[in-house]
Amino acid sequence: MAVLTTLVLTLVHTTKKRTVIVGIVAIVFNAMMYAAPLSVMKMVITTKSVEYMPFFISLASLANGVAWSAYALIKFDPFILVPNGMGTLFSVAQLILYAVYYRSTQRQIAARKTGDGEVGLSELGDARKK
Repeated sequence: MAVLTTLVLTLVHTTKKRTVIVGIVAIVFNAMMYAAPLSVMKMVITTKSVEYMPFFISLASLANGVAWSAYALIKFDPFILVPNGMGTLFSVAQLILYAVYYRSTQRQIAARKTGDGEVGLSELGDARKK
């Protein structure tokens, strides 16, 4: 951040250009933050279990994305709207996955407790090989 600040303040002399550069950098990092759970979403689909995707983090991410998207629409600020709109969509996708695989997760946990069948991350490696 210090390097970015120094470069922008010394090399770019207009406020409008500075805003665009810092806005684009903010979009990239914000989008990366919201896209980080995509790997967990892949694991959820592969294992058919939401055990490793916390519900409340997905819900909080949705609330955050909706709040910032609403603010961006009021002010019409694309630097806020683009990444937070994407974050809202990613969060909705996570919650849909949670709803779809919640029951199968409960069955897998119950099967582990009774010892009827072992379902876990070892099968993730087998599923990736196929």
